[in-house]
Amino acid sequence: MIPRYSRPDMVAIWEPESKFRIWFEIEAHATDALAELGVVPKDAAKAIWERGKFDVARIDEIEREVKHDVIAFLTNVAENVGEEARFMHQGMTSSDVLDTCLSVQLARASDVLLDDLDKLLAAIKKRAFEHKLTPTIGRSHGIHGEPVTFGMKLAQAYAEFERNRERLVLARKEIATCAISGAVGTFANIDPKVEAHVAEKMGLEIEPVSTQVIPRDRHAQYFATLAVIASSVERLAVEIRHLQRTEVLEAEEYFSPGQKGSSAMPHKRNPILTENLTGLARMVRSYALPAMENVALWHERDISHSSVERMIGPDATITLDFALARLTGVVEKLLIYPERMQKNLDRMGGLVHSQRVLLALTQAGISREDSYRIVQRNAMKVWESDGQIALLDLLKADPDVTAKLSEEELEERFNLNYHFKHIDTIFDRVFGD
Repeated sequence: MIPRYSRPDMVAIWEPESKFRIWFEIEAHATDALAELGVVPKDAAKAIWERGKFDVARIDEIEREVKHDVIAFLTNVAENVGEEARFMHQGMTSSDVLDTCLSVQLARASDVLLDDLDKLLAAIKKRAFEHKLTPTIGRSHGIHGEPVTFGMKLAQAYAEFERNRERLVLARKEIATCAISGAVGTFANIDPKVEAHVAEKMGLEIEPVSTQVIPRDRHAQYFATLAVIASSVERLAVEIRHLQRTEVLEAEEYFSPGQKGSSAMPHKRNPILTENLTGLARMVRSYALPAMENVALWHERDISHSSVERMIGPDATITLDFALARLTGVVEKLLIYPERMQKNLDRMGGLVHSQRVLLALTQAGISREDSYRIVQRNAMKVWESDGQIALLDLLKADPDVTAKLSEEELEERFNLNYHFKHIDTIFDRVFGD
């Protein structure tokens, strides 16, 4: 992943030094278990821990000759351990090391992402309560619908990311399995107790049937979960981008002193962060498909999945980590303009209250079809005047309306606060208190 969209804690999980450290721990813990079972000398297991060292450059040098990364690693460790190193990797196969390591890395990446989600949820919640009763227009198809509050918009985002957090917890559990079962997964040359010991030491569960590799349906679910989270990132980012459009301008990204929006037009304040998030979300989603295609491996194993996972493991987690942190910053610093929201609410001459009048006429005895026709013919005049004519004034002058509703009853249907009477209920459902 390029440094521009990378953060150190997540990058560190995927560094060669971290990977080989995990490999060493897997091998050393397995040797401990073999020693307890009497398969290898206990002194050998002790020597591996005491003298087991590796050098990334040396491993790369050996691999250039042997063309096998695990053999290169074992050879380098043996150079440091000495004669006792012959007891390493007893009954194991390369996938035992590679797959168990990937499980550890993805579990650790999940922990970083869960922390990211917690920070994002906290930021959204704070801004949601800040604007719990800030009136704004709700839109469907991009067109004014009825009034909502900006806090309600953010409450929706909070609920969505809370679901995403739950999904990631389940995906982490699904991916965090250990396979130390030997060639074709039969345990013919290694006791299942070794796998259980390594799993416990590495914070994993045992894989029930590994067939030499951990089944890739687990990985498919994991990367699909990251893709769903990325889609939610984009959903909130797109909302902010639309709200920042000049014609709307109800909210916008923070624009810092000295920041430039355009190389040509000095007045520009562009939603560059949320546009960037849209692009990053596309990348994270793109990693889900190859993860699903990895599920169908040949027989007990092949390595068609290997090159894919060397790319998508780091790239998907690093990209999503960056995106979640960036979105948190956007939400925390988001500039919100209640006055502009009110101006846009009033923009179309009260059309946002048309449903309340429709319902009042049906309650007063007019059929729904006739009520709709009466309100719509007045509403279209307001629409065609670009909001210069007020809907309430037209309705007060319409004899079909005044025959059923008094002036006071009509005015009550244009009460903005009516639309917010259940905001507390929505917030209680989302935030609990």
